[in-house]
Amino acid sequence: MPVNPDLQGRVYPPTAPLLVTAARIAEFAAAVGASDPAAPIAPPTFAIVVQQAALDALLADPDAGFEIRDVVHGEQRFALARPIVPGDELTGTMSVTGIRTLGANAMVTAETRIADASGETVATATSMLLVGGGS
Repeated sequence: MPVNPDLQGRVYPPTAPLLVTAARIAEFAAAVGASDPAAPIAPPTFAIVVQQAALDALLADPDAGFEIRDVVHGEQRFALARPIVPGDELTGTMSVTGIRTLGANAMVTAETRIADASGETVATATSMLLVGGGS
């Protein structure tokens, strides 16, 4: 099943707010082997928690033109505007910023703007998904 080229530029609704707590940061830090799981700020990769909720909308989109079984996570980048700290209430708004077709396969780039409750950007998370031609 080919990726729908009309996904390019599509913006998905914001995710439900996620309240960041010290316990949530410690749990994430321990799971990823951060050097100090008791640190008062989240590891930079904590942004994936919010981005994954945003990516779920794309992966469940019936108009996307692919099945989740055909998707492999190819690349991940994070750009933080400031550290993520306890008390942050974060939402993610994802847009599909690129689609590159490679035969029956495609690379789909999705960028999620992660904002705090005031609407200020905290981080931008970018994922590149490799989508196979289907089975």
